[in-house]
Amino acid sequence: PCTAMVFVWSNLSRGEPNFTLSQVALNDIIMVFAFAPIVALLLGISSIHVPWDTLLLSVLLYIVVPLIIANLWRRWLLSSSNGQKRLDRTLQIIHPWSLIALLATLVLLFGFQGEQIIRQPLIILLLAIPITIQVFFNSGLAYLLNRAVKSPHCIAGPSALIGASNFFELSVATAIALFGFESGAALATVVGVLVEVPVMLIAVRVVGSTVGWYESKPGIATYEECCPVLTNDVST
Repeated sequence: PCTAMVFVWSNLSRGEPNFTLSQVALNDIIMVFAFAPIVALLLGISSIHVPWDTLLLSVLLYIVVPLIIANLWRRWLLSSSNGQKRLDRTLQIIHPWSLIALLATLVLLFGFQGEQIIRQPLIILLLAIPITIQVFFNSGLAYLLNRAVKSPHCIAGPSALIGASNFFELSVATAIALFGFESGAALATVVGVLVEVPVMLIAVRVVGSTVGWYESKPGIATYEECCPVLTNDVST
């Protein structure tokens, strides 16, 4: 569901890591410029008015500022003679905290939304159905289109999975900032996280189990031809 999880999906499906990284970077750049207009359009269709300055502030606080801080911090760590070691050590230390922070936010949301979840199971189901359809449709369509243009499977896998993922970190933060912990919007983001994770794991399973069928089309490079380095790593 989140940017970090895309790397997990790609790894589970034996995707090409450099391609995955470029996809995530491009996706984040697009989100900086497209998130506010898309949200404004969708909310406008629903006759919900949200000030533009609020949307732009959400993008600034939750994407731009963290990106700038991370880039400056990385440059500072790499500036010394043993910079790469310092960077690797820092990443090992802070890596778990992003997941802990997200889980803590979800726990707080459940604390505020627990009664609604128990009292309105039908609403939860109605929220889960479109998310499930979206994940399977987007991933399936991207997977088939990649096969149609004869992309290698190690490219098609992460391409299909990132196309089906959602930026739930930003949606959770924006929903809380705009509507509060106890809002229906916040509830929808919580349900989205819980539904997407198992559904994405199913999509990963399908992508991983159909390698033979995918590569049976003439002209598609095999995994060994596409990612020889990764193949050697797996074999060793």
